[in-house]
Amino acid sequence: MWTPWESEGSPGSPEATGPTKMLAVPEMGLQGLYSGSSPERSPVPSPPGSPRTQESCGIAPLTPSQSPKPEARAPQQAPFSVVVAIDFGTTSSGYAFSFASDPEAIHMMRKWEGGDPGVAHQKTPTCLLLTPEGAFHSFGYTARDYYHDLDPEEARDWLYFEKFKMKIHSATDLTLKTQLEAVNGKKMPALEVFAHALRFFKEHALQELRDQCPSLPEKDTVRWVLTVPAIWKQPAKQFMREAAYLAGLVSREDAEQLLIALEPEAASVYCRKLRLHQLVDLSSRAPGSGRLGERRSIDSSFRQAREQLRRSRHSRTFLVESGVGELWAEMQAGDRYVVADCGGGTVDLTVHQLEQPHGTLKELYKASGGPCGAVGVDLAFEQLLGRIFGEDFIATFKRQRPAAWVDLTIAFEARKRTAGPHRAGALNISLPFSFIDFYRKQRGHNVETALRRSSVNFVKWSSQGMLRMSCEAMNDLFQPTVSGIIQHIEALLERPEVQGVKLLFLVGGFAESAVLQHAVQAALGARGLRVVVPHDVGLTILKGAVLFGQAPGVVRVRRSPLTYGVGVLNRFVAGRHPPDKLLVRDGRRWCTDVFERFVAAEQSVALGEEVLRSYCPARPGQRRVLINLYCCAAEDARFITDPGVRKCGALSLELEPAEGGPHAADAPPSRREIRTAMQFGDTEIKVTAVDVSTNRSVRAAIDFLSN
Repeated sequence: MWTPWESEGSPGSPEATGPTKMLAVPEMGLQGLYSGSSPERSPVPSPPGSPRTQESCGIAPLTPSQSPKPEARAPQQAPFSVVVAIDFGTTSSGYAFSFASDPEAIHMMRKWEGGDPGVAHQKTPTCLLLTPEGAFHSFGYTARDYYHDLDPEEARDWLYFEKFKMKIHSATDLTLKTQLEAVNGKKMPALEVFAHALRFFKEHALQELRDQCPSLPEKDTVRWVLTVPAIWKQPAKQFMREAAYLAGLVSREDAEQLLIALEPEAASVYCRKLRLHQLVDLSSRAPGSGRLGERRSIDSSFRQAREQLRRSRHSRTFLVESGVGELWAEMQAGDRYVVADCGGGTVDLTVHQLEQPHGTLKELYKASGGPCGAVGVDLAFEQLLGRIFGEDFIATFKRQRPAAWVDLTIAFEARKRTAGPHRAGALNISLPFSFIDFYRKQRGHNVETALRRSSVNFVKWSSQGMLRMSCEAMNDLFQPTVSGIIQHIEALLERPEVQGVKLLFLVGGFAESAVLQHAVQAALGARGLRVVVPHDVGLTILKGAVLFGQAPGVVRVRRSPLTYGVGVLNRFVAGRHPPDKLLVRDGRRWCTDVFERFVAAEQSVALGEEVLRSYCPARPGQRRVLINLYCCAAEDARFITDPGVRKCGALSLELEPAEGGPHAADAPPSRREIRTAMQFGDTEIKVTAVDVSTNRSVRAAIDFLSN
């Protein structure tokens, strides 16, 4: 059979200037590759003329429509002397590390410069300051404080970025050219902004490693771990990897030195190491308590479990000695729990099942959640200011007095952290003098007059010259975000895969909020779900990312969040295939745009499990081939033109010249088999390829950012 293709020419050839329609050589003599399946059912990619497929694969598939049985291979781990994890958060970021010689001894970063006097900070604000020329100046507290001290006119020219991580989550068309906007309105490539930040962490961490271990060589000894929300899609994960390459954390040739860790997974890995006294059970807190330290320990909550465990002392001893914390030793094989990572930008939910005796984890339902982070409270405060002073004024003030706006948000952040459901007394929020002065010049009257005239009666002007907000009003600012978090958790708990859950771990920076803790416990306590908070709740992801870097195989099984596949041609079957999909070529009837699935949404995929496909180049001498990848949320999509199915990326294969002497170029392309192996069970989709005729590796990559 002959199949039409679109392929790219080899470098330097006339075809390299653009796609060229080719005819593939007949796939004759290759029936042995079908493993007993009928060649009549073998799929071939859809032709370029089919609906909505202007680009087509440049290869001919040799495998049948049904995937071969996946193979599972144990991931090969390179030796690393130290693991450095960077928790790149929406509102705050930090790093930690541990040495391979003592992997569970996690070293937190040194005290950051700046911040509140007398307070040891283990994280720093995710704030980046660039000079007017776009060069790096500072990060974190240093950036925030320097920008604060700039003259208002001078500050207009500097590029100050804060909470910019959310742009990567919200961008629907994320590419390497995506722009970020500084607070003064100026834009620059997002990739450069992230690279500046990661380069700062790299230099900061390496300097600390040199101070602690001068003999430690830098090259090839550090494994880097970057944390991202589990609900991030593949383009966002690839974006972070590209930023790490640009920052010099690792090179593309040593890509295995960088791991992408999913934030709730990292928290789960850390929580399984905790002892009972390191956890707090919200259901057993004393009435009226508003702070984490005032609640009773979780120990009493598991007395019954301990009684049962006395009958299996050997099992408990084995688990504790193998590194699993006491809580997990008291849980039984198959016990399920939810991790709710409530950060600055998102709420990120994952469901794990504990596998004994080795304490590995199995994901039971794909990661879920949404943009319900602590920044939602900040946006609610900004909307409140708009109601009082006018949305147009707030927009103008942010644009013309960006440094003063940052001061105002810092003042609100400090008061926001003191909010609690049982707090008595109002909260005062300082308005920068430049805000008061700018408002009087813009409106012709003062801010006190604005407050009297507004319809907002729960915010007053205090005699100290501050905004005075009632506790009820402050708590109201939390409600939309907190309600969104609870709705996500409740929706997850309705899933059949989550039935039988015993625990919910509340982690992340926003989980420190007493308002959130009280609301989650009040909403979920009636379900019999035990809500547990680690004492160092704001550092669980960072510490867990270090542990994950030391043992990436701890999460043994994950769920695919989407269905992935390619578009192919199949034999047309009347009555089963739509008439508008019929393509007749050389007397044969084909069905176009068939969605051949690699992995289905919700499918459990083990770490190291491979989906194999074999392909052949479309013509002799072809040096590069592309396969369009499609994805969708549905498990049963039939065609790449179905609603919800979209092109999400491309698989690229870089081929070396075929060997076999001077006449090799005349050999039929079907004789050159390229076998690809794709892994969907890791935190990133991975692909490798081998030229079967030479048994040499073929350079293979999946690009999700050039769609």
